[in-house]
Amino acid sequence: MTSLSPGSGTAPTLEMVAALAGVSRSTVSRVVNSSPKVTPEVIEAVNSAISTLGYVPNRAARILASRKTDSIALVIPENTAKFFADPYFASVIQGVATYLSKTEYTLTLLIASETDPLKTRKYLTGGNVDGALVLSHHSDDHSYVELGKTIPMVFGGRPMSKGGPSHVVDVDNVAAAATAVQYLIDRGKKSIATIAGPQDMAAGLDRLEGWRRTVTAAGLRADLFEAADFTPAGGAVAMQRILDTKVPFDGLFAASAQMASGALGVLREYGIDVPGQIGVTTIDNDYYAKNANPPLTTVDQPSVQQGAKMAEVLVRIIAGEDVEMLTIMPTHLIERASV
Repeated sequence: MTSLSPGSGTAPTLEMVAALAGVSRSTVSRVVNSSPKVTPEVIEAVNSAISTLGYVPNRAARILASRKTDSIALVIPENTAKFFADPYFASVIQGVATYLSKTEYTLTLLIASETDPLKTRKYLTGGNVDGALVLSHHSDDHSYVELGKTIPMVFGGRPMSKGGPSHVVDVDNVAAAATAVQYLIDRGKKSIATIAGPQDMAAGLDRLEGWRRTVTAAGLRADLFEAADFTPAGGAVAMQRILDTKVPFDGLFAASAQMASGALGVLREYGIDVPGQIGVTTIDNDYYAKNANPPLTTVDQPSVQQGAKMAEVLVRIIAGEDVEMLTIMPTHLIERASV
């Protein structure tokens, strides 16, 4: 008997999808070809079976085998408000677009958080693109790692989900955070709080780990932290919570410049002088770091270059080249007036 297990090693077939969904082969074919003569309940059942089995329609497989689309997708699993507010995304896209402009490939942007995951998956595996770049990956974005088994894929930042080896272009977030925290320690700070990033993202976890390792190695307390969402508003809320603990501190490491800028606003409201009373460091050399009051000492991650490298790695994979699974981009500290 044919196994329906997605891990059985057998390539999923139309018949396997039909069996799992409890419908006929012709019904699955109608769903795959977007026929209007199928009920929403049946469509949902078939799409669920397709997702579970990792099935790629034969039509798409033939297209992928016979010709290139000369198109690459950049998938950003964030809502549109966060996408347009975060300069990091614009910088990475600039790098991707600049690199691809020198090739035959065109770029398709998918802001996927507000799109049905099955719809995005169907687009990516439907013969529309030759490969995909994924940026800002969260722990619940399981399908993108799994799709790496089906189409060439490169992640900007370490993916959280398990699903086999993935090509990744990233910075060493643990080391970047450690650099920013050590800068505070070297200037005599004895109690260093942190505003950590989202704990469902590798960058959020790694930057918290970099802070924790560094303060622990220096014999300082490692329990004064709050997590936020890499936004100014999130940084402000986290800063308020840290102040509410009444624990004295003379240093603050914020895991992004956006969160640091939000924290600075709260510190000003409390009449706390930066850098006179509290020194502040962060990561990202963007608008928020350069235009904060005071301007922020930060670890610069080369986001434009990261985007270009992501595109380069993907193009090489599509061409059949053997490419390193992990590429680490360099970072460096920029000293400003916040310490």
